[in-house]
Amino acid sequence: MLETSGRLLKLLSLLQSHRDWSGTELAQRLGVSRRTLRRDVQRLRDLGYPVHAAQGTAGYQLGAGAKLPPLLLDDEEAVAIVVCLRTGADGSVAGIEESALRALAKLEQVLPSRLRHRVNTLHTATVRAGVASAPKVSADTLMVIAEACRRHERLRFDYISPRLGSGIRSAEPHSLVSFDRHWYLVAWDTDRDDWRIFRVDRLVPRTPLGPRFTPRELPGNDVAAYLARRLSAQTWPFQATITLHESATAVASRVWPGMGVVEPVDDRSCLLHVGADTSRDLAWMITSVDTDFTLIDAPPELAEALRAQATRCLNAIHQE
Repeated sequence: MLETSGRLLKLLSLLQSHRDWSGTELAQRLGVSRRTLRRDVQRLRDLGYPVHAAQGTAGYQLGAGAKLPPLLLDDEEAVAIVVCLRTGADGSVAGIEESALRALAKLEQVLPSRLRHRVNTLHTATVRAGVASAPKVSADTLMVIAEACRRHERLRFDYISPRLGSGIRSAEPHSLVSFDRHWYLVAWDTDRDDWRIFRVDRLVPRTPLGPRFTPRELPGNDVAAYLARRLSAQTWPFQATITLHESATAVASRVWPGMGVVEPVDDRSCLLHVGADTSRDLAWMITSVDTDFTLIDAPPELAEALRAQATRCLNAIHQE
């Protein structure tokens, strides 16, 4: 039989699995009597854990309480939280660095020595590149936008567009998306009567928020795919759509994040929407997928770049 302190931790771990437990199930898992179980449940309540008992079924469930009792984390959860806090301390959200470091210091103080060694080993062996160049966004701005998304309230904000300059925009927010160390707002632009993507680090919300609205259906119903497709079309000077003669599932591992967007067609083909700075880069990216393809919508420079690449490859073979 488990000692009392260890048994309480085991009971708490079971209750934190987000399901209703009958008294019989819990007693069996702990190897104790129903009477001992009731005493253990009361001990947890005395410590501040809101353990609820369902009337009529003698079931138990851990609820949300007014107090914050000590957390119970297994090894993997503790390491994951430390890693996330260290990432947040130098991440893309401004204003949370100090809070993340304070929380990290508190957590590391109570970690067992074996876990402190693991997280410190990971930290000292890791180098994060490109952090300084990532734009920072305000945590308050993210919360204002998130609340507007949740409540379906129109946003008005000052926005700096690379092409149009500064101005006041009005939009019905759909989702916040974190993509490639940038934060984006996907929203229906009420002035332009169309979907738009806004860089969050370029906007400043105006309060109070606007009136409520009925949410619109986003094209494709996949906000991440929609964002990737729009970014590809808006950012790169050369874009193309090609048919790959394999299924989307088969080529998924060969199309890296940020390269382009794969759109399923059937079990033998898919579309690839891709963009690049030059036609030569575009040709290299397409051929790197390593499958047969057909050009659907592409600039004439891409065909020339593909011919040049094919000729270069043939010449290399003939010189052997």
